[in-house]
Amino acid sequence: MKIKYIIKKDIEQALINIGLKNYCEPLIIPSKKKEFGNYQVNNLIKMSTITKIQPYDLFEKIFFFIKTQNIYKKITFSYPGFINIFIDQNWLSNKLEELFFSSRLGINYVYPKKTIVVDYSSPNIAKEMHIGHLRSTIIGDVIVRTLEFLGHNVIRANHIGDWGTQFGMLIAYLKHKKLEKKLKKNIISLKEIETFYCKSKKKCDVDKTFENESRKYVVKLQNGDDNCFFIWKRLVSITMNYNYHIYKKLNVTLKKEHTMGESLYNTMLPSIVKDLKEKKIAIEKNGSTIVFLDEFKNRSGKHMGVIIQKQDKAFLYATTDIACLKYRYETLHADRIIYYTDSRQSQHLQQVWAISKKAKYIPHNLSLEHHTFGMMLSKNKRPFKTRDGNTIKLTVLLEEAIKRARDLIKKKKPNLSQKKLIKLSNIIGISAVKYADLSKNRNTNYIFDWDTMLTFEGNTSPYIQYAYTRIISILKKSTIKIHQISEKIVLTKDTEIRLAIKILEFEEIILILEKKGTPHIMCNYLYQLATYFSNFYENCSILFSKKIKTCKSRLKLAFLTAKTLKKGLNILGIKILKKM
Repeated sequence: MKIKYIIKKDIEQALINIGLKNYCEPLIIPSKKKEFGNYQVNNLIKMSTITKIQPYDLFEKIFFFIKTQNIYKKITFSYPGFINIFIDQNWLSNKLEELFFSSRLGINYVYPKKTIVVDYSSPNIAKEMHIGHLRSTIIGDVIVRTLEFLGHNVIRANHIGDWGTQFGMLIAYLKHKKLEKKLKKNIISLKEIETFYCKSKKKCDVDKTFENESRKYVVKLQNGDDNCFFIWKRLVSITMNYNYHIYKKLNVTLKKEHTMGESLYNTMLPSIVKDLKEKKIAIEKNGSTIVFLDEFKNRSGKHMGVIIQKQDKAFLYATTDIACLKYRYETLHADRIIYYTDSRQSQHLQQVWAISKKAKYIPHNLSLEHHTFGMMLSKNKRPFKTRDGNTIKLTVLLEEAIKRARDLIKKKKPNLSQKKLIKLSNIIGISAVKYADLSKNRNTNYIFDWDTMLTFEGNTSPYIQYAYTRIISILKKSTIKIHQISEKIVLTKDTEIRLAIKILEFEEIILILEKKGTPHIMCNYLYQLATYFSNFYENCSILFSKKIKTCKSRLKLAFLTAKTLKKGLNILGIKILKKM
């Protein structure tokens, strides 16, 4: 239910009815004090200035046209220029009844639905995922869940780094150390492979013969050599099997079929370079093929060149990403493409998009979005790393979260069985890490703090999970079967009305998330909903209400709160608990 949208449209229609063509969009915000109603129109003075009508006079004109709408109980004016809106309890009750019987909380599928490609996670091969991959992975997964809930055709694209010169180095190193048999028997771990990668890179830097040999293996791999292809395939398989295990642990929806690595576009690259040359978009300079873009300038003010093929005929990331964009539009028929990478990729993507549009590989109106995110910092506001300065592996972070959750649970429930302890520790620990990240604005850096993320107070995952379990416990204790209640919800207390309105705001949050890809808005909403329920619970007796009618009404309100919390947490990829 889009309450703010309804109010806004009513006011806009009133302004049209008055005969005003020039007016600013009404700004509707929740009221901070109950004496000012449930919502306020916060920019009446600005509207007054534009329309040249005094604030109170403009209020009266608007009031005349909207007072008969059944959504409003009362509409008042407060100086210097605010419209205070009180929502009618009967209207709220009727809307809650619709939600009560709806599996989707009254939220319709969008029309027309779009094909949306979401590019997220994107780990490199032959390396373990580190904490730098966390934000891309979990934020991307939230937008995917949101878009699918609304009915869009969503294509997950895990754009893995599975092609390039590093594989030549690895193949050469594995052959030098006679490790092929071990690789064939599948008894090499990803940790070992990463060690081999680091050693091969160091050897390449100091050994010219090894460097040349590595290049030869790159060429062999690109030309389809069977042995090189087998080694490459096995390296990719070991890495991604490890990553799929992490995705499962994180409750992230990425699967094997969503892997779309750089290698997928490899055969397209020669024809793209040739086509860009023929279209006079790319030129050869000093043996390299370069695209100069008028809209991008370097520090000296000259047009910036984007290299798409080096002197040695090797292709670059830009070439691959152009091919990738072409593929996503022509083959996947994308209407919208969203990238979840850090802000350092911004200029690179802008250049790729500009080249693709010039070459007419994609239309100018194709929706391209780069949803950037900040860094995870330690308490000293520096990048969150190990004591020796290395980037923390994602598995290490998750295991630490599980351990800390286990220690916390043991203190609260010392007699818990080992099986339940393991299950609870995993859910609470990993949920806490995910929620701590998702609850921060993705555009900013944030400080990682174990103590705050695992507390049962404030805007944390344990607080919201506990709110859900508490409602489930109330519903179980009741002798009244929730789905057998035929009486309507009756709202009399202020805490009931506030909770009802907050439940009905869920659709607005979903639609903001669809548009902006900012999960912290959903986190803030769920925290407010849980807090509103706590206030309702403290002020309104549910199971021990004097009247059976009141008891049934409040049980339905509690049920709708739990239903909304569950759906919201599901959108965030946070698992629920029936006991805590």
